[in-house]
Amino acid sequence: MGSLYSEHRTWLHGVPAAAKLLLFAVLGIALYATTQIFPLALAALASTLLFASLGAAAKPARKLLASLLLASLLVLAFHAMMHQAELGWISTLRMVSASLLGIALTLTTRSGELLDVLERVLAPLQGLGLKTERLALQLAMMLRFTEHFFVVWKRLDDSHRIRTGKSGGLRLLAPLTIQMLTSARRVADTLEMRMGE
Repeated sequence: MGSLYSEHRTWLHGVPAAAKLLLFAVLGIALYATTQIFPLALAALASTLLFASLGAAAKPARKLLASLLLASLLVLAFHAMMHQAELGWISTLRMVSASLLGIALTLTTRSGELLDVLERVLAPLQGLGLKTERLALQLAMMLRFTEHFFVVWKRLDDSHRIRTGKSGGLRLLAPLTIQMLTSARRVADTLEMRMGE
């Protein structure tokens, strides 16, 4: 499957995966500890500066940034129509901050590193009889397929733009769905074979 992970090394690549996950999780939770626009705006600015500090490593995420911008405008417009402008800004600032942190994590952390961290975090639950290896794998696969979705979408959109000079838009929905289902089936078959060995 395709990956958004960037081989272009940055300072964030050197931070251990566990530390990044913990820090980003705490920051993500903190975004919901306030409804004041000023601290949320500072958080969005800090997240933007952190993302900008990745430089050329952020190039694979351009499509995600465009989607994030579009989603932000839609959220603001929806709340403006509902006469809830303040709530719109609160929601948008939270979304932008959390999304930029998540994209930065994806760009600078390999899937295998995330899986290792998840397995260590879930290990204490083995005492309750839970199969933590499978749970960690499921969580890792969910993250991986979310990343793969945007990689495939970007690839299809780039191909369509080369052929027609225009963005694919909703026309890409059918081929995107087919490719995602094909990938899911291929991964499922591989897992079934390995677990049966």
